[in-house]
Amino acid sequence: MRRKSGRKGLMGIITGVLLLTTAAWAQAGPKAAPKAAELLPSDCVKCHEKEPQDIDSNGGAHKTQVSCVDCHVGHPPKVQGKDIIPSCSNCHTDTPHFKLQGCLGCHNNPHTPLVVTIPDGITDPCLTCHTKQMAQLQQNVSKHTAVACSTCHRERHGLIPNCTDCHSPHTAGQVQKDCLTCHKAHMPKEVTYPKETPSSNCAGCHAAAYDKLKKSKAKHSKLECVYCHKDKHKMIPKCQDCHGATPHPAAMHQSFPRCGQCHGVAHDLNK
Repeated sequence: MRRKSGRKGLMGIITGVLLLTTAAWAQAGPKAAPKAAELLPSDCVKCHEKEPQDIDSNGGAHKTQVSCVDCHVGHPPKVQGKDIIPSCSNCHTDTPHFKLQGCLGCHNNPHTPLVVTIPDGITDPCLTCHTKQMAQLQQNVSKHTAVACSTCHRERHGLIPNCTDCHSPHTAGQVQKDCLTCHKAHMPKEVTYPKETPSSNCAGCHAAAYDKLKKSKAKHSKLECVYCHKDKHKMIPKCQDCHGATPHPAAMHQSFPRCGQCHGVAHDLNK
């Protein structure tokens, strides 16, 4: 009887301990489970070498404002599929450019977002940022209006081509800065020039007038073209702008109302 009583007591104690332990686990709930380790950028570089190097060299805001784990919120096997590679639109919103599809067509490496390669035949995506340039092209129609942006700004974003890549210079020795003195790339027919423009720049197109002027013995031959043809291409001045309304007696002006009737053309004045 004593042995049975002792066994019953021991069993009662064991049962009580198990019940208390079970109750403690139940009360602790999920908090008692081990916490999953959080990934840090310092963990990423242990396996991924190229991506951090790309970001360090050309990461832009991807280097200064976000870290690996801000974009890549998980790692296999815990996170699978598309969640590993984020969409650009997760962060880039609220501008027409960010609403474009196919970001990787130009920004082909998200770790070097400012290294932009441009495919052939591209115009519309450019317009989401460069509206001023397109307005100039459309309001000042030229052959440039009909070509895609990527025809000139080829291969990479920010490339400013040399005019002579497509156009022959007006005169030998002209370089890019000479072209841009008179022409703006997005409105090339609107020719304007500073007062320091040498006449040799004009001679490329106006050779006959230039030759006459330089061979002339009149005072006009000492002047640069821009002295008379001020500020804008094809501007034809009036003789009276420099010589006054009536440089000769009134009777002479009445008989010969046009200066050229006596003096010929301005580039080769008759004595």
